[in-house]
Amino acid sequence: MNISEAVERISHKIEAKGASVDRQKIESRLKRLVEEFGVNVSEAERAVMSDLAREHSLTGVSGTSTELRQIGELVPGEWVTVEGKIVSLVPSISDSIAQSGIIADATGAIRFVTWARAKAPVMEYNHWYRIESAVVDEYRGAPNLKIHSGTTIEPLDKDIPVIPSFTPVKDLKPGVSSVRVKIVQDWEPLHERMLQTGLLGDESGTIKFTIWKEEGRERLEADTVYNIYYAMVDEFNGRLSLSLNTAMYIPDEGDIEVGSTETQVAGALVHIAPGSGLIKRCPVEGCNRTLSRQNYCPVHEIQPNFRYDLRVKGVLDDGKRARNILLRRDLVEELTALTLEDAVSIAENNPLGMDEVFYRIRNALLGRYFSCTGSEFDERLLANHCSILTFDPAELATLLNRAGGEGA
Repeated sequence: MNISEAVERISHKIEAKGASVDRQKIESRLKRLVEEFGVNVSEAERAVMSDLAREHSLTGVSGTSTELRQIGELVPGEWVTVEGKIVSLVPSISDSIAQSGIIADATGAIRFVTWARAKAPVMEYNHWYRIESAVVDEYRGAPNLKIHSGTTIEPLDKDIPVIPSFTPVKDLKPGVSSVRVKIVQDWEPLHERMLQTGLLGDESGTIKFTIWKEEGRERLEADTVYNIYYAMVDEFNGRLSLSLNTAMYIPDEGDIEVGSTETQVAGALVHIAPGSGLIKRCPVEGCNRTLSRQNYCPVHEIQPNFRYDLRVKGVLDDGKRARNILLRRDLVEELTALTLEDAVSIAENNPLGMDEVFYRIRNALLGRYFSCTGSEFDERLLANHCSILTFDPAELATLLNRAGGEGA
């Protein structure tokens, strides 16, 4: 521990409480205690911190953070010292970040970020470290350990196995968790940086997952059970999702009966959006993106050997809320009695081409009432089942008679 690190720690703590400090004065006080009176740096830091807290009428601050804390108990707003094992390292997404990953002990795990300006020693995967005077803040609703220039990092000569426990999907909260789940849906990526996105679940429910493109990252296989260790649970607009780029995932030979967390809605299909009907998809393995009319994929460019697909992107309105809805090929075929083969034949033999397929599907579905169940994802219902609701004259007569009786 040296004086410059102590200055940085004291400054961070005072500024975090909304007060301003003169770092040169802090350094001068520390040097006087250390050089003139022979006080060690740790004791000098504690003394200066206590003096400044009194001067600024601050509470909840202390000189140093030497008490060892368990990772599973950390909450935002604390200055802490932890000992843990580096169980995941991820590539930096910014020049201001030197290192990022997951550190864990027997009680839990937390994401850490080392700022480049901290000039901290690089930590190695699968090694243990003592991290002293780090800051716990919040990132996407989850506790996050920040390593700054006032933090000290010391390698530990031990190799204690860290065995994470699985958390049921329904009990997940923002942070780092491990799950045993089955991949139930594989969705079309909505961003060119996505390697894969979809739905996974266990007996307690389902949750969206995302894997971003990164060297060494592989796709998950549909209908396969995985043990996933140290995934990031993020929160956005009140919804949780799993990011697997920090995680290790291992296939499991068992099976899971995935619990249903589907949403059911009923209403009129009031709009069918462009991009519905017969579409072309990229044939490159793992891509599946929709191609333009010129057979262009935003990732793999021109793809003459495309494959056809059917879908409907629409709006289902129940009179209180309008929901975006996506119907996949099997539902489009079932609800319109138009098969993919028929649609391709129409497109190849009709002067309007693919537009003719769009018009036929729109005429068959627009304005009709449906009951649909599925999973909500990015404000859109991905329908798994849909049925057409029909008008029941007898029910209407009963309601009219009841209304007339109440009016009398």
